[in-house]
Amino acid sequence: MILFFALAIVLVASAIVTIVQKSPVYSVVSLLVNFIALAAMYFTLNAEFIGVIQIVVYTGAILVLFVFVIALLSSGIGPFSEGPDRLPKILVPALVATLAAFGFLTYGLTRVPLGTLPAHVTTSTVGDVGKANVFGSVGDFGAALFTTHLLPFEVTAFILMVAVIGVVVLGSDATIAPTHGTHVPKKKSRERESIVKAAK
Repeated sequence: MILFFALAIVLVASAIVTIVQKSPVYSVVSLLVNFIALAAMYFTLNAEFIGVIQIVVYTGAILVLFVFVIALLSSGIGPFSEGPDRLPKILVPALVATLAAFGFLTYGLTRVPLGTLPAHVTTSTVGDVGKANVFGSVGDFGAALFTTHLLPFEVTAFILMVAVIGVVVLGSDATIAPTHGTHVPKKKSRERESIVKAAK
């Protein structure tokens, strides 16, 4: 129980540090601590496979992707510069999305009578670590991921993709203006042409 509370404190603290840090590198380091603490909590719940997947997939793949995005967009040693205020543009779509979400939630709650819960369906059995088709095994994890929890899995993948695209859009220094079929030479090209003309 003490280990659980210690890991919970580390999880919450590292998540808060990830959000409030201005330097993206420090945020990535805090996120790494969060992933490792979450994997350790999975190990304490006898879900070794999920813990290993947490380290391999999130720490070894997704976190490295975030590092590459930070390296491509900035030096990573300082905070991002504040861009233009985009809040007025996204206020109306955010309100519409929020009202739609509350509408779907209200509709779902009104479809089920209050005080009644659906019957619990057992999807896994408790057994020794290493046995097949027990809680935390590969078969149990795959069955739960691609049947019961398929929609949250796909939504999580979509959110991660949107986050990466958002970082690229928000971190871009300038937008590329359309040329409308005409090529505008860059500054260095114009300087090179002026030097050649002066030499002639």
